[in-house]
Amino acid sequence: MNRFDRITAILIQLQSKRVVKAQDLADRFGISLRTVYRDIRSIEEAGVPVYGEAGIGYSLVEGYRLPPVMFTREEAMAFLTAEKLMAKFTDNNLTEHFSSAMFKVRAVLRGTEKDMVETLEDNIIVMERKGDVLPPGNILDVLLKAIADKKAIKLVYRAFGNEENSERLVEPIGIFHEHNNWYTIAWCHLRESYRQFRADRMISAQLTGISQQERTSLKEYYKQDKEARAAFPLQKAVIRVHREATKYMQEQKHYFGFVSERVDGDYVEMTFLSMSMEEGLARWFLMFADKCEVVEPQELKDAIAQLLEKIVQRHPLQNEIASSGGL
Repeated sequence: MNRFDRITAILIQLQSKRVVKAQDLADRFGISLRTVYRDIRSIEEAGVPVYGEAGIGYSLVEGYRLPPVMFTREEAMAFLTAEKLMAKFTDNNLTEHFSSAMFKVRAVLRGTEKDMVETLEDNIIVMERKGDVLPPGNILDVLLKAIADKKAIKLVYRAFGNEENSERLVEPIGIFHEHNNWYTIAWCHLRESYRQFRADRMISAQLTGISQQERTSLKEYYKQDKEARAAFPLQKAVIRVHREATKYMQEQKHYFGFVSERVDGDYVEMTFLSMSMEEGLARWFLMFADKCEVVEPQELKDAIAQLLEKIVQRHPLQNEIASSGGL
């Protein structure tokens, strides 16, 4: 990126946040702090009222606004792709809000970019995958408003395995998408601790006027959670998989602590660090057992053997037929 484009991008970033730290600018553009200070001086010399405070960051003087920016061809394509993803992976309200924002984006595009967006409109499709679950109604919209406004929500929730709904007063601190589902981490007044709630199990979510207490951020929560998990030792497991079976394992292997893999002739040696070897990794291994073998540890071999024994006990008839050559 040349200096002119970088200074323009810095101006846009100054408009996007109330305060922008010099280190954040240095990290984004891969430049030194000295270069950041020089670019800020250039912006000030151009007549832009930038206010800076040591140890805090930079901000534009309240009320100052730059003219609408023009989006590049690549940025317009990125927005269009994001719109398609929003329609498949978020709730109805967020999809509508993003579509409304896209009309404003399209309004400032040049003629050639508008033509390009119209051409691509029907040529980008996000296919639904089995297991993808969309949040009901306006759940994500309510959660985001609660997080932004620091308000509690009244939640009607049905936990996994329960047949009855429960009412909770919760204070959401963030949302995330994992394993084909949306989740929120929230302080639960019923349990008096942080809890994880899955969006598709929320029957309803209503924003209240109750202000949240001072809570940790989602980033800090995960940092603390990671430190807490570090107190529990992870078990190393190594399995050898025939190469023809690895393509069926790629999507799910990360759920079970996948760390690395090494190709060895017709086999791939996969290494895992697992917290739930018996209940997690062992059960998943059985799906591909005819194409795999356990290298280590013995605990994993024992867990698989126990599961197989339970299967034989539950299905004795099929086992007898198989042993007699009937299958």
